[in-house]
Amino acid sequence: MTDSQNDPANDPRQSAPSALRNRDPILAQLRVLLPGQGRVVEVASGTGEHVAHFAAHLPGLMFQPTNRDDAGRASIDAWAAGLTNVRKAIPLDATGDWPREIYNAVLCINMIHIAPWEATLGLVRNAAHVLEPGGMLVLYGPFRRAGRHTASSNAAFDADLRGRDAAWGVRDLEDVAEVAARHGFGAPDVVALPANNLLVSFSLKTVPAAVTRT
Repeated sequence: MTDSQNDPANDPRQSAPSALRNRDPILAQLRVLLPGQGRVVEVASGTGEHVAHFAAHLPGLMFQPTNRDDAGRASIDAWAAGLTNVRKAIPLDATGDWPREIYNAVLCINMIHIAPWEATLGLVRNAAHVLEPGGMLVLYGPFRRAGRHTASSNAAFDADLRGRDAAWGVRDLEDVAEVAARHGFGAPDVVALPANNLLVSFSLKTVPAAVTRT
């Protein structure tokens, strides 16, 4: 632990209570989905608590965390201090062009419902460009299924999100799956996790024609 982490006034680490609650159920699924060795880019890494936890338990994977916010990246780097399989956090916009490094998996936790729909479109499009064939796009969060919420708490959460920003909201799983299919991904594999959230994974079946793998 660094001196700044010993001093709460200078500690850059942010904390999200939900990350502590859901990190182990998510980790259990990542153990099944991800290869023993490879590279993973996490989009919208938040505080960094997830990536630090996953990296500590999946030492064969090299993680690239991202965050658009300077303070967020500082928090990620502080949480990951001492972990040799976590790279320094970089800025990344889901809707922009990503660095064309090839990954085994793209991980995105609790983002698509607190961002405009365009962020989901960019996430899926870019994931198809940076994943190796058979690579995994892994999403976690609340989803609607067949146009309906899976729990009353999710309906209330959705209303709160849309009240804060009309472009936000819990997404329909079928809409996300349709976008993924257009970009060469297979059908989603869906696992129900605590707190009425889903872990949804897509395998890249067809590499986009414009992409060159080196």
